[in-house]
Amino acid sequence: QVQLVESGGGLVQAGGSLRISCAASGRTLSNYAMGWFRQAPGKEREFVATIRESSIRTYYADSVKGRFTFFRDNAKNIVYLQMNRLTSEDTAVYYCAAGGPLPGRFATRSVDYDYWGQGTQVTVSS
Repeated sequence: QVQLVESGGGLVQAGGSLRISCAASGRTLSNYAMGWFRQAPGKEREFVATIRESSIRTYYADSVKGRFTFFRDNAKNIVYLQMNRLTSEDTAVYYCAAGGPLPGRFATRSVDYDYWGQGTQVTVSS
């Protein structure tokens, strides 16, 4: 079992930055594909970013590419999502997930993941 706990969400002005984190207990995160998803009010949960297991290779949704950076701190068993140039469209609850491994492809679907955090709210004011 993997327990995931997100933190770092909050209120930020448009154009600003925020870093959210996901801490794990129970297993070593470097052995898992990790993902960030988000869900805005009235919308379906959508893929944001993923990082491959035992790797630093990342893949991003087009909507966040160039603005968001997903990275690991294996020593702390934490993953981070650095979010820059935020807009109101980024307002959502952000969820961390762990799954895989998935040889040969990035994990971009919810069904690719076995473990989920409780979510952290990110609100961008315009």
